[in-house]
Amino acid sequence: MRKIPTVFLRDRDTDPKHVTRVPHPDCAWVLAGDGVPTRKFDGTCVRFDGARWWARREVRSGRTAPDGFLPLGTDEATGKTVGWEPAESSAYWKYLCAAAGDAVWEEGTYELIGPKVNGNPEGVDEHTLVPHGGQRLVGVPLDFDGLREWLLTHPYEGIVWHAPDGRMAKLKRRDMRR
Repeated sequence: MRKIPTVFLRDRDTDPKHVTRVPHPDCAWVLAGDGVPTRKFDGTCVRFDGARWWARREVRSGRTAPDGFLPLGTDEATGKTVGWEPAESSAYWKYLCAAAGDAVWEEGTYELIGPKVNGNPEGVDEHTLVPHGGQRLVGVPLDFDGLREWLLTHPYEGIVWHAPDGRMAKLKRRDMRR
């Protein structure tokens, strides 16, 4: 899974934690209403390729990638290389095993959430795999002020939009100034 662009540009010079009101040029399709908004869950990204589980991993510039790492690309702004590591090498392996159990899984990406994942911001009682794009959202505005208000009043990590051609864009609650 490649790094998903944020709908609005960040102010890299003075406040890189938050977005500006300027739309990201690669995400104009979102504000034009061409995407389907879905809930962004706060956990860790994993992928099932039909035979094996993989965990999303970012490797900082100058660091050595773990064995078996499959790089997807490097973010020019941060220098981090995004890719997949074999899930059994991940710190989340035992939680992924607990969530996956003996079920049959479709190929795809999932968000692993649960009590031992990132402090459990989703507040669930057991480790769970949530398919990406699975929970569609309705009534999501398409302007900066509306999106800011919507995000600050909903208990979600954020929104991921899916375009018919496979592109994605995101906006997180923490991207917005309070």
